[in-house]
Amino acid sequence: MITPTIALFTGDPAGIGPELVQKLLDEPANRQKAKVILIAQKSLIQAPEGVTWHSWSGLDAPEFEPGVAAADNGRYMVQGLAEGAQLVASGVADAFCFAPLNKSALRLGGMHQEDELRWFVDFLNYSGVCGELNVLQNLWTARVTSHVPLKEVSQLLTSNKVFEAIEMISKALQASGNDKPRIAVCGLNPHNGDNGNYGDEEIKIIAPGVAIANAAGYPADGPYPADTAFVRAIRKEGGYDGVVTMYHDQGQIAMKLLGFEKGVTVHGGLPIPITTPAHGTAYDIVGKNKATPEAMFNAFELACRMGMNHRQSKNKTS
Repeated sequence: MITPTIALFTGDPAGIGPELVQKLLDEPANRQKAKVILIAQKSLIQAPEGVTWHSWSGLDAPEFEPGVAAADNGRYMVQGLAEGAQLVASGVADAFCFAPLNKSALRLGGMHQEDELRWFVDFLNYSGVCGELNVLQNLWTARVTSHVPLKEVSQLLTSNKVFEAIEMISKALQASGNDKPRIAVCGLNPHNGDNGNYGDEEIKIIAPGVAIANAAGYPADGPYPADTAFVRAIRKEGGYDGVVTMYHDQGQIAMKLLGFEKGVTVHGGLPIPITTPAHGTAYDIVGKNKATPEAMFNAFELACRMGMNHRQSKNKTS
């Protein structure tokens, strides 16, 4: 059986990441899905037979204080991200999966970008369209704007950016094995703008962006009122594989209500597949064996699927 090779990083050593990765590796079914290159501290993980330890600067790192965001665990995380991304970029691994990170610690440790996605963009010297995708089982979301003040959203929207978000999520879904994804697109204003009475972004910006996507071969419908778009998406018949939202919380609130402890984040658009659980480092329960590993399992499984497609795509072009 051909399996992908996954670079697996334990994330924040002061958080629940090492516990989640240990639970992941302890499950035989997970180990059968891929060959694992483990990026971790040897003192934190008991690696089962068949798991390959990656030799790096953090392998024998001293213990970190649990539940504390500090510069030392931030530097450890930045280096771990670099190791994982490089393993995939160099062809040693097919995809990168990492446990939750703490953004405060990352900034203390030297990450100056707004988030790890923008850090990956710089690290990989990538200039294409990319964005954070959120995945809950068979439902994916993308957003046209992300970590920006809400008051700036309207002025940042363009028809081309709407198209690019549709294209990006469609390609990511295809990379995960969905050959013909169907995408729903949200409006921006209450009641979808009510034909221009509550704003005209739907008419002037969003609908033209949807039209561009359809003309380019990426099936999409909308814009739909944001308060009903997810209801449409999760219908058993006539539903959608992905939803494109206009700003961060428009999609995040819906997805986290649908399944906070199951969600996965995909760094969409990058030249390599990267996945991680959508939740945080849960400093309040570190070491208490209360961390639920379902999102970690889902992130790993998705990395395996995307990794296989990534390998196949490389083989076709080589």
